[in-house]
This record gives sequence, structure tokens and C-alpha cells, in this order.
Amino acid sequence: SRSPRLRQDGSDRDERPALLGPRRAGPAEPRVPDDVTPADLERSVRSELRSLSKANADEVARHLVMIGRLLPDDPDQAYAHAMAAQRRAGRVAVVREIVGVAAYRAGRWAEALSELRAARRMSGSSHLLPLMADAERGLGRPERALDLATSPEAQSLSAAEKVELAIVVSGARRDLGQGDAAVVALQVPQLTASGPPQPYTARLRYAYADALLGVGRRDEALHWFARAAAADSEGLTDADERLAELQGLDIIDLEDQSDLEDQSDLEDQSDLEDQS
Repeated sequence: SRSPRLRQDGSDRDERPALLGPRRAGPAEPRVPDDVTPADLERSVRSELRSLSKANADEVARHLVMIGRLLPDDPDQAYAHAMAAQRRAGRVAVVREIVGVAAYRAGRWAEALSELRAARRMSGSSHLLPLMADAERGLGRPERALDLATSPEAQSLSAAEKVELAIVVSGARRDLGQGDAAVVALQVPQLTASGPPQPYTARLRYAYADALLGVGRRDEALHWFARAAAADSEGLTDADERLAELQGLDIIDLEDQSDLEDQSDLEDQSDLEDQS
């Protein structure tokens, strides 16, 4: 094959004309409503976008706002906005982190792991370890999840992050058929801590109850499902339903019951009008 021709400046770049086709357009970005503004984004996150041009930073910020809005109910569409932000600001650590979280919530484990690893390299922070470990579980690699949980970086996590990691470790142990170890993994200080419930308390107690039930410790599971329900003012778990199911009770949804009564009243009124 012909070797590349040397340029007069001594470099070895090939001067053969490149055969370029038409430039391929990137994927169409999801639409952002006109009422979404960069000011809607948390100030600390906006400050991370200062390395971008103002116009680009504004568009990235608007996509990040949409991620926050859509993630609870439409994670796939939130992920589409995340990818738009990543294409515009892939060298910004906070953007890669948010993209990783969006991918995780959408069940895109490989993409989540890739983005979270990138964010970790760029920021130097290990607070994403629980999500990374759970993404490894999602990929069917519980052993790797356990490796992350026992890494030196895991010791630097906050109390809340350690709880999240303990929940992941318990799940990984159950993936491996190690039910008793799954129970032990959740016996962290935060499980029995006194004081008002923390944002993670209900989920931790729920996971512990479920692990106990998994090894046949039903009475203890009932106790911890009840404690999870008592701490779950935000309705983050279905502890009430699980508890009622185990006790053989039926839970009546008052809102649904009210809807049924309203419908019955309308039908009765219609019957009266027909009779008249």
C-alpha cells in the first residue's frame, strides 16, 4: 500500500483528498416547552455550566430542568433530554452525573454505568457508588456490585449513601442465593437509630422486612413492615399493602371508594330522571 506523502513541514499527514459525503445531522433534540428557562435549574448546577458558551449553557440547563420534571413519570423521555444535554456538554461532570441517573431510572444499565463512571472520573467523587453497584446488578453482575461496595472509596460515603449501598448489597446477596447474608447486610446502625425518620428510613426498613421474609422470618418481617409503614409519610414504599397482605386484611383506598360513591350517586340520579 502507498505510504502517506510527507508535507513540506515534515509532518506525515496524508495529503490525499478526503472523500467526504454529506455531513450527517445529529439526532433531533426533544422539544423543551417555551416556559422552561435556565433560571428553573438549581443555581449550584447552573454554575457548573459556566465553561460553556452562554447560549449552549442555557439550552443544556433547559434540558436538565426537563429531566427533573419528567424523571418520576416518564423516565424514557427524561433520558432523551439527558442525551441531548450530554451531546452539548459531555465534558461537564454534573451533566454526565445527571445523564447517568436518568439512564439508571430508565433501566438502561450499561449506559448508566458508563455515564456514572465518567462523572466519577471527572469529579473525583465516589457518592455515585450505590447507583453504580446497582447498575452492575441490573447487568446481572452481583459480584461486581459487591466489589464496589467493599472498595476503599465506599468508606468515604455519607450515612445516607451507605444506607443506599447496604440496600444494594442486600439485593446482590439475594441475587446470589445468599438470603441470610442479605439480612445481615442491612443491619447497619441507621436501621435502629432513634430520632425522627430520615429520608432513607422507610426504604431501609422495608428492604430489611423483605429480606427477613425471604428467609422465612415472617413475624420479624411483619414487625419491620409495620415500622417501615410508620416512617413512610411520603408513600415511597408499599409497606402498608405488604403488611395487610401478610395479615390477611383488605385495604380500602378512600379516594377510590369516594369515586365509586360519586359514580353510584350519578347513576341513581339518572334513574330518577328517567322515571320522571
